[in-house]
Amino acid sequence: MEPTESQAPNGQRRAESSDDDSGGMMTVGQRFDRINDTAQEAWSRTRDTAKDLKDALDIDGRVARHPYGTLAAALGVGYVLGGGVFSPLTARLVGFGLRMGLRLAAIPFIQNELLGLAESAAAGGDAGEETGSKSRKAQAKTTNKGR
Repeated sequence: MEPTESQAPNGQRRAESSDDDSGGMMTVGQRFDRINDTAQEAWSRTRDTAKDLKDALDIDGRVARHPYGTLAAALGVGYVLGGGVFSPLTARLVGFGLRMGLRLAAIPFIQNELLGLAESAAAGGDAGEETGSKSRKAQAKTTNKGR
């Protein structure tokens, strides 16, 4: 395979397609300038994209409206990116959170069940007062026999 560029002894190289009028010869300085221009163009595109993303997400407005929430989100992202997800501390925190969550969810459930039982017992006692008193007398006899 033949190379598309040939090296000249003075640090120049011959390019197949060159835009300048020097007959296809580029010096090291010209190559450096071209690379510099390309890097500056890439940097300006990246900066513009970041600015567009910042404007779209309205980060400054979110920080102004919710400073503590933004701080908490930043701490959480830093914790995850820092490798804290699979640490023993995370396991303990998740376990504690699950226990507390189940307790907090179970208390209203148990309370509703107990209230439902109390209401059904009260409704059953009002509807059949005679049968309720007979069953209480029979229950009292059986408990008195055990003494």
